[in-house]
Amino acid sequence: MLRGHKIRLDPNDAQATHLARATGTARFAYNWALGEWGRQYQACLLDPALPKPNEVALRRQLNAIKRTAFPWMMEVTKCAPQMAIMQLGQAFQNFFSHRARYPKFRRKGLDDRVTLSNDQFQIKDKRIRIPKLGWVRMRECLRFTGRIVSACISRIADHWYVSITVDSPELPLVPPSENQGAVGVDLGVSNLVTLSTGETFAGPKAMRHALTRLCRLSRSLSRKVKGSRNRAKARRKLARHHARVRNIRLNSAHQITSNITRRFHAIGIEDLNVRGMLGNRRLARAIADMGFGELRRQFEYKAAWRGGKVVVVDRWYPSSKTCSCCGNRIDVLGLAQREWDCATCGASHDRDVNAAINLRNMAVSSTVSACGGEGAGIARECKVKPAPVKQESNGKASFR
Repeated sequence: MLRGHKIRLDPNDAQATHLARATGTARFAYNWALGEWGRQYQACLLDPALPKPNEVALRRQLNAIKRTAFPWMMEVTKCAPQMAIMQLGQAFQNFFSHRARYPKFRRKGLDDRVTLSNDQFQIKDKRIRIPKLGWVRMRECLRFTGRIVSACISRIADHWYVSITVDSPELPLVPPSENQGAVGVDLGVSNLVTLSTGETFAGPKAMRHALTRLCRLSRSLSRKVKGSRNRAKARRKLARHHARVRNIRLNSAHQITSNITRRFHAIGIEDLNVRGMLGNRRLARAIADMGFGELRRQFEYKAAWRGGKVVVVDRWYPSSKTCSCCGNRIDVLGLAQREWDCATCGASHDRDVNAAINLRNMAVSSTVSACGGEGAGIARECKVKPAPVKQESNGKASFR
């Protein structure tokens, strides 16, 4: 199992300058390769005899010209340009497979990162050895054991981090879940997480509390002269405050997801259309401040660590409009209506708790079938595997 550990680095001024040069080299190589890819593809359209562009050919082309055209690339590790072009090749594979959009050019200050292969660095206690730089101090030791695959050095605000990928054994490094059964998780704005048990977890609303200072720092940055040192100082202050908001949101997400995955073996969540929800101009900022996508990502990998499973329910399933007692479905349920009564059975429902109970029921029904495998339905597990053949007397086989 591949695991990643992100550790903050503690470089001195000379080391930070070298890391900035390395990330700039990686960014330049990525943008150069992206431009060459587009130019060579247009040439192929005019002359079909020309070969189509690929990342292997672009890496060879850069190696042939970098000593004369870009001699400053030789000052940093060779992984900086090579791994950047390999990442561009993966980006085009995702684009051709309709998993992502067309790759964009990397920008300075937003895409400051460089990747190292496993044979180009060493880790010892709280230090990492980077080629052509030497040993750099880390704030903590590497937690995971196993074969080190790669390391990605990135800059967030004015801090440097290294994300180390380790191929750990399949044995879990964390205790298994307590297996308190299945639970449904409903995500919202007023309460970030509502469980089918009735528990609620409030979101930190970090952006909302920091908005006044963010606006003041943004205005201060806009007044500075471009290219001046005062503008650079104001930009760093604003970046540090944005990083603080992000860290508060991540800390809350880690605490909530660790709490739930530690207790429950099966978790049912809804496949929310976050991009469509952000189209609501009245709630867009509050929805973006919750971090629904990061919560789902943490639920998936933490449940896998503890031997649990996450069942993703289809986004069109009316979890809030369906009565969790009798299954009756109402036609209209306004966003401001937080409670409603079922006209069929007379049960009184809290909107969020009722949705969480329905998600839990879908999680239970989708993981139990006639022969103990995955069931069919509008719910799916995030880890897709073939469903077992249903052993019935009529000989018919039911697949997902």
